[in-house]
Amino acid sequence: MNMSRIVIAGGGWAGASAAVCARKAGAETILIEKTDLLLGAGNAGGIFRNNGRFTAAEEMTALGAGDLFSIMDKCARHTNMSFPGHAHASLYDVGEIEPAVRQFLLALGVELMMESHVMDVEMKNGRVRAVILDDGSRVEGDAFVECTGSSGPMGNCLRYGNGCSMCIQRCPTYGPRVSLTARCGIRDLTAVRPDGTPGVFSGACKIARASLSEEIRKQLDTEGVVILKVPPDDVDYGKLNRKACRQYALKEYSENVILLDTGSAKLMTSYYPLEKLRRIPGLENAEYTDPYSAGRGNSIRFLAIAPCLDSMQVESIENLFCGGEKGAPLIGHTEAVVTGAVAGHNAARFAAGKEPLVLPDSLSVGLIISHAHEVFVKQGRTGERFTFSGSTFFEMMKEKGLYTTDRAGISARVEQTGLSGIFSMRIL
Repeated sequence: MNMSRIVIAGGGWAGASAAVCARKAGAETILIEKTDLLLGAGNAGGIFRNNGRFTAAEEMTALGAGDLFSIMDKCARHTNMSFPGHAHASLYDVGEIEPAVRQFLLALGVELMMESHVMDVEMKNGRVRAVILDDGSRVEGDAFVECTGSSGPMGNCLRYGNGCSMCIQRCPTYGPRVSLTARCGIRDLTAVRPDGTPGVFSGACKIARASLSEEIRKQLDTEGVVILKVPPDDVDYGKLNRKACRQYALKEYSENVILLDTGSAKLMTSYYPLEKLRRIPGLENAEYTDPYSAGRGNSIRFLAIAPCLDSMQVESIENLFCGGEKGAPLIGHTEAVVTGAVAGHNAARFAAGKEPLVLPDSLSVGLIISHAHEVFVKQGRTGERFTFSGSTFFEMMKEKGLYTTDRAGISARVEQTGLSGIFSMRIL
C-alpha cells in the first residue's frame, strides 16, 4: 500500500508545524515554499512565550506538538524578560532559527520543495487532487494544507498601505502570494481597520545593530530591551489602530521607541520616519534592514482569510485545511504553530479515514480557534484579531482561569482532556 501523501503550501511557522504533525502521524509529507527560506515573517519576528503564549506553548507540548517550541528555546537570546505589556517573554535569534527548523524537518523526513511557487489547484469531485506549480508541474496528494499567509502582494501594499515596503516576503523576486482557497472558488475574508480600510500593517521592523550606538548595543546584549522616549511632537497614537499586533497597541508603543534584541534590533512599531528616528539619541545612524521602506510603511496583512471549521478544514472542501493567518485572524508565531499543527494532523486523519480533531475550549489553544472563527467568520466582526499575548483574548484567558505558567498544572489540564501526546501518535 502506498503511503498517504500530505502536501503543504507555504513554509512559514504554520507550514512547518503542519509538516511536523503530518509527518509524525505517518504521512509522506511534502512542504512547498516559494522562496529560498522557511519561516517567512518568522525571520523578522522572534517573540514567544510572552503572556498567554507561555501557556499555549506548554499546552502544545503536552499535546505532543512541542518540537518547534523546543527549537525556539534552543535559539533563544533572552528568556524570562519583560517589556511594556508583556511578561516572561523569550526572544529567539532570527539568524539561527531558520537553519535549525530546516534541519529538523529534513531529519524528520519531510520533503522540502524550495523556490517552488504554487499557482493553482486541480479539482476532482469536489476535492483537491493536485497543486500546480509555476513551472507547470503537478504535485498530487491525498490531503492538502494551505499556509500561504495573508500578506501582500506588492499591489495591496501600494493600495492599502504606504507603498511597497520591500519586506521579508520578497514579492518582487518570488512573486505574489496565491490563495489556493480562492482558486477553489471560495471567497476569502478580509480584516479591516476601524475606518473600514482593508488589511492591517505588520507591527514591527528591523534595524541593523551596527547602526546603533555602542551604549544601546550593550544594553540590548545584556537586557534584551531598550526603551527610548519619543519627542512629544512625534507621538502618533493613530498608528496603533493600523497595526495587526493588537498586543502592542498600547500608548507606551507610541510614546517610546522600544527595541528588542532578536539578533537584529526589532523596533516595535509598523514604521517610523527615518529623519525623525535619527533625532533620538543613540539612533543617529539608524538604518532599516526589514522592511527597507520602514521609514514610510510596512507590509499589509490579513487580506485573505479562508472560512474554516474549528478543525482547520476549509468549509465545503473536505481534503483542504488551512493554518496560520490563512485559517484564522490570529497574530504571532505561537498562534501559527498551533493552527498549523491542527491542520497538518487533521490532513493526516482525513487520509486515514478518521474524524478530524477539534481541540476543546478547556484548553487555550482550542478556545482561541473556536472564538476567532465564531467572532470573525460567523458573526462577521472583521475588525477583530486575536492573540494569546494580549488584547481581548488574553483577557478572556485570564477570566476563564486558563492563563498560567505552571507547567505541571498545564500538563494535568491537557491530561484531563484525554489528548496527551495526540500530535505525536502515528495514525497512518
